[in-house]
Formats: sequence, structure tokens, C-alpha cells
Amino acid sequence: MKTGSNRRRFLKHSAAAVSAPWIMSVEEYVLMAGEPPPGPVAAAPRPKTTMPTGKIGGVEISRLICGGNLINGYAHSRDLIYVSPLLRHYFTDEKILETWAICEAHGVNTMILYPADRRAVALYERYRAQGGRIQYLAQINPDKGDLLTPVKQARDAGAAGAFLLGNLGDAWTREGDVDLIGRLIGHIQDQQMIAGVAGHELRTVTAVERAGFAPDFYLKTLHGTNYWSTRRPDQLQEVIDNYSIDNYWCRDPEETIAYMSGIERPWIAYKVLAAGAVHPRAGFQHAFENGADFAAVGMFDFQIAEDVAIATEVVKATRNRARDWFA
Repeated sequence: MKTGSNRRRFLKHSAAAVSAPWIMSVEEYVLMAGEPPPGPVAAAPRPKTTMPTGKIGGVEISRLICGGNLINGYAHSRDLIYVSPLLRHYFTDEKILETWAICEAHGVNTMILYPADRRAVALYERYRAQGGRIQYLAQINPDKGDLLTPVKQARDAGAAGAFLLGNLGDAWTREGDVDLIGRLIGHIQDQQMIAGVAGHELRTVTAVERAGFAPDFYLKTLHGTNYWSTRRPDQLQEVIDNYSIDNYWCRDPEETIAYMSGIERPWIAYKVLAAGAVHPRAGFQHAFENGADFAAVGMFDFQIAEDVAIATEVVKATRNRARDWFA
């Protein structure tokens, strides 16, 4: 079985597919070619797609960042109870390696990974050993009594940067422990990684700024409200009131845009597609036109080509932003 030839053929087609609106999976390629399934996916070649990039603290990052929740098997599923188990069945080890390879082939050079997930870290080490170059930002959720251990864990696992999980950023801010966020930023930077703070709530960002801390970047949720017209008022209010569960909704888009326009730090917008409720074209356009420098998006392997094509088009076409791009 000529698995090496199959892998090279697959990666060649993957890199070329950016102009297409979608990309076929390995299984679809096999069915079309009448060949047996290929072996483990090799590392991606040097990207053939020109995905716009920017820099955070000297680290070059693609404007589109691959989110980590899908690969980790944790997904916002509204009231559906089977989605996360479905993802864990879909994203086998080989499918995860394939997804990273497709990201690289389409110019996405950065992803988000949870370093406490031993399986994910082992797969990342395997991918890098095969020649893969994709880097990652570590999403960490430290205990208040031990801020340093997860930071060192991220460093030892090869992270380019680390950021405080959004749920914790919000919780620590509400609980009056913003000083812990400042200490965490310092620990991350001491380990020679770029440091970030994530928040679903705008007050997380405003509290960090008021305290005078200096993270290298923020992650803040953002998506527009133009699609709310398709929902009944009682549905919308229920989603907002149930924020503790449905926190993929951005509650303060206009306030976020206004405040972030005055922040002189890179901004990674996340949940820009509202867990699949917003089309990529609308979501990316809204985020980039309103000041986001990067967008972190959970992507299945078959979505990458289309998402990259749309994001690239939107970034290149965006002229009148709420603030200047961070180069």
C-alpha cells in the first residue's frame, strides 16, 4: 500500500483547495480514487496560501486562528446533549493531525490548545516531530493558589503564548481578584511567552486596563446582532438570562467595539460565529471591520478552506476599521 504517495497527494490537494468553497475529507478522496485509506497524515508542506498575518510581541500569527474546543471535544451545543460526545468520536488522533495539516496547508499558523490535556499535548509533540510547524497559544485555567504550575506546563509543552481562560477572567474580575490576573500575566511573560487575558464580559478587559497591567493581547467575544431579528424576543431574553450556560453569545458588542477601539493592544476576537449561528462572511466582516486584529474560530477539517478564503478576502478588503491593524 503506497501510503506515502497517498499522503503527498492528499496534502497537495489540500493546499490547492483554498480557492474552492469547501474541502473534501480523506474519506471522500479515498472513495473518489477507489484507494484504500491512507495511514497517519504527515506534516503539512509550507503553506501555499497567503493568509494575512500580524504580530503579537514579536510572534507572527495568522489573522485566523484555529480554536481548540472542537479538537478537545468540548463544544457549545445549546440544548443538544450529544454534540460533545460526537466531537470526541469524530476527532480521532488521525483526524486531529489531519486538521492541523490542513490548517498549515492553508496558511493558518496558530491554534489554541489546552496544555492540561495530555492527549492533545502528545499529539502536538507527534505532529511537530513529523515536521509540522503550527504553533499554539495555551488556554490555561490555574487555581488561585497555584498560578505558576499551569504556566510552566504550557512552557514545557512548547506554547508560544498563554492566556487566562475567559470563564476565569470573568469570575476573578467579579470576585475582586484582578490582582491575580496581573500576577499571572507576569508569570507568563517571565517564562518568555506572550501573555493574554480572555473574557466574555467587557468588564474583565476594563478592570485589567484600570489596574495598569500590561498583557500582550486580549481575547474578547464579539459578533453582531443583525441576526437577532430571526429570533423571537422571548428566545433572545432566555439566552441572555441563561448566560452561565449559553456564554457563546456576546452580550455587549457595541460597548466592546467602542472600548476596544481605544486599547493599544492586539485583540483576538472569539466566538465570532456564535457557535455556528453566524455565517463566516458576516462574522469575519463584523469582527475585522470593528477592530479585531485576529479571529479565533473552531473549525472542522472540511470548513478550513472556506473559512480561510473568506477571512483572507475580508481582511484584504477591510479599509475603514474602528482602529489601526496591529502589524
